[in-house]
This record gives sequence, structure tokens and C-alpha cells, in this order.
Amino acid sequence: MKKLSSTKLLFTIGVYLMVANGYAQKSASIKKKPNIILIMADDLGYGDVGFTGNKKIITPHLDNMAKEGVVLSNFYAAAPLCSPTRASVLTGRSPFRQGIFAAHTGAMRPGEITIPEYLKKEGYQTGFFGKWHLGWVEPDKVESRGSYSPPWHHGYDETFATKSAVPTWNPTKTPKGWTSWGSMDDGSWGGSIYVENGTPVTDNLEGDDSRIIMDRAIPFIEQSIAEDKPFLATIWFHTPHEPVVAGPEYLAKYPDLPEGQKHLYGCITAMDDQIGRLRDFLKSKNIDENTLIFFTSDNGPSGPITRKGIASAGPFRGNKHLMYEGGLRVPSIALWPKHTQSGLVSNFQSSTVDYLPTILDILDIRAKKKIPLDGVSFKSVILDGNSEERQVPIAAGYKRLYGGTDIYAFVSGDFKICIPNKGDKMMLFNLKKDPGENNDLAEENPELLKKMSAELEKVKDSWRLSNEGNDYQW
Repeated sequence: MKKLSSTKLLFTIGVYLMVANGYAQKSASIKKKPNIILIMADDLGYGDVGFTGNKKIITPHLDNMAKEGVVLSNFYAAAPLCSPTRASVLTGRSPFRQGIFAAHTGAMRPGEITIPEYLKKEGYQTGFFGKWHLGWVEPDKVESRGSYSPPWHHGYDETFATKSAVPTWNPTKTPKGWTSWGSMDDGSWGGSIYVENGTPVTDNLEGDDSRIIMDRAIPFIEQSIAEDKPFLATIWFHTPHEPVVAGPEYLAKYPDLPEGQKHLYGCITAMDDQIGRLRDFLKSKNIDENTLIFFTSDNGPSGPITRKGIASAGPFRGNKHLMYEGGLRVPSIALWPKHTQSGLVSNFQSSTVDYLPTILDILDIRAKKKIPLDGVSFKSVILDGNSEERQVPIAAGYKRLYGGTDIYAFVSGDFKICIPNKGDKMMLFNLKKDPGENNDLAEENPELLKKMSAELEKVKDSWRLSNEGNDYQW
């Protein structure tokens, strides 16, 4: 056998090591766990962002995300108001299973298994930043509704949170002209305060609230990078929930709009700037291609400002607190550069209850047995561009029995039944032909109404079993 010279032998070994190292790096890249960022706006209407067709609002960073990622154009909140939807995001379960029927009603139960709890077991650092609204965050502050159940009881390592809403500009001060809940005669804010890892915050609370939140989220991400750990960052903005206030810089961007719309659009643009800041940071750290970002809103736009023509549900009827599409259909984007289908607008029916099963599917994590989920994974939709129809109907609702509110919606394929508001009868709509819900088909198609109503009752029976403790260990 012919022997290799020492020079050729060293060269051959070098080439082999380079190839082996290349395969190793590729294998490591494939196996490396993606970072996850869950971004949610508060009361953002379907029609109040550029990527859904609004020509006046300035949201370039969200619009770029939509172009680079997947727009889920048929995306539902689990309820037409905040707390229930937030519970559904973290658990993949209807808020009715958890006893969180409306805002300030109940709190996240310790028995619920959340996205951060799943991910912590996989080595993730977990951080929460913004509006929690799933329980009190101050242990010694006793109030009439809800109970103490902060983010750090549900899998979050690092937290910067408020219990509920604050002004979108100068969140420690009552806005000029605001006389409703939270207002104080001395000009301070009498509502929620920021608590960081259990301690009330006093510094860096001036100016735009979205910037204040991002000032805490980015250092958490930076620390996770420094420790070479994957992270889950949940960033839930207050924008554009009332009190809606924009700073001077952002008001100036809309000189020709009415005053109320200047503030609404201004604070949304300020939030968009912070999302752009976040994306720039991810790129500067070379982790953007290993970071999956989800963006959505917790429900449709606030009713009072929608009826004044300030906010918009786009082509849909209704607003927050109503079971029409305008209360439930919300803007939604999924972006994981080099992984999600770039520029895809998917009509797949999806919901906030789908986040947990989708994330678990992507990370190849098995959900806990005997814990019924209401969501399904849309992994194949965003990663492969699959256009299959949803097989599991979407059910939503909320109730406040002291006020006589107990209303629901049930979407199965092209058809939807709903009780839009308290006192209304059950209605039936063909969403494919009538997305604006102008033509109630209940009287002309009573058999379909009866069939779908029976299916909804089966779902509600399952919800009741969960709410009464069926899913928890005794």
C-alpha cells in the first residue's frame, strides 16, 4: 500500500476535521432550541395596523414582520376581552376551564401548566414584561375582585409587571382630562403600579409605556444570551388600551387627524417603534434567525372609541365585549426568519389557544396527559405553508353573571353561531359569504343552528368539568 507523505497526511486530516466540524455545526444549529417571544397588544383592532390594510397608521416594523413572516388573517382571541384571552395564550385552554370568565374575575390557578413552565424544564430562561391581568402582583394588597397570582407563580424567572391597565404615556400619572377609574386629584395614577420581581418600581417610569416595558425586556434577553441559554420573553404591551395617550413626538406624526385618533395612532406607532428596536437588537446579537416571534392582540378595539370612529375593527362588525368578529378577530403574525413561510397570508382558522400546542410541537415537547387542551398546533401552516382546514372548532365566550352577561361564539368551518351581546338570541352566520355578519341565517337554517348549538353545549360541559377541578390533582 502506498504511504501518504506527512504533509499530505496532515492536509487530509485537516480537510476531514473541517468537514466534520461543518457537519457538527450544522447538526448543532438544527438541534439548537429557538428563542420564543410572545408579543401582545391590548385592545388593538383588526383595522388599526398597516399590514391589515390601514393606510393612515404608521407601523413599518409590524408591516415588515408581516412581509417576512406569516400573517394569520383568520385569527381569534379566546374572548372579546383581556384576562380570559391572556389565560388561553399561556395554557392552550379555554379561560372557562380556569374560572377566568372576564376581566378582574378569578386568577390563574396554580394547577394550570403554562408555556414558561414547560420551557423551563427544557433549560429556557423565562421573562414576563408588561400587563399581566391574571391575578394581583402585590401580595399584601387585598381587593374586591380576583386574588394574588403573580407571573412568578407560573414559571417566570424575571418579571416586570402591572396587575392591569396603566396610561400609555407617563404610566404613573393621571392623563389630562381623564376622570374615570385610576384618576387621582393630585395628578398621580391611582390604578396599577409596576412591580419588578416582587418589588414596586420607582425609576425609569416616564414617557412612552411601550419603551418603559422594552427597557426591561432587552436586558433580560441580553443576559440570556450572555449565559448561552434559550429564552422565552413574554412582552404584553398596554397599548392601545385606555387611557390612550401619545407623547408629543408621536402626536406630531399625525397632524391632520382628529385629536383622539392622534393619540390612538400615536401610541400604536410608539409600540411599533419598540418592536423595531427589539428586532434590531436581535439582529445585532446574531440571534434573529434563531428567534420565533408571535404577535397578536388580546381582543378587538374598545367599544366607546370604536363607535366614535377613532379605532377600527376593519371589515368586521362589533368591538371589544361583543361576540361579533370585531370583538374576536385580531391581527396576528408569526415570524421565524429562514423558517416561517415568508410573505404568506394564511386563512387557516387559528386562535390564542393554539400558541401552547404550536410551541410544544415545534420544540417536540409532549403536553401533559389528562389535561384537555382546546388549541391545535399550526406548526405546519407557518413552517410549511400547509393550507389544510382546521378540524377542531373554535369556541369563545365570557360571562359576568352579576350583570347578566353569559355569551358565546362557536366557529366550525364556514359557519359561526353566537350570542353577540347579553339579551341577544343565538345567531347563525356564513363567514365565508358574510364576514361582516350582516345576514343572520338562524331562521332559514334551524337544523344547522340546532346542530352547532348542541356541539357548543358539549364543549361547555367539558369546560365545566375542568373548572370544577376534574383536571387537577387532589
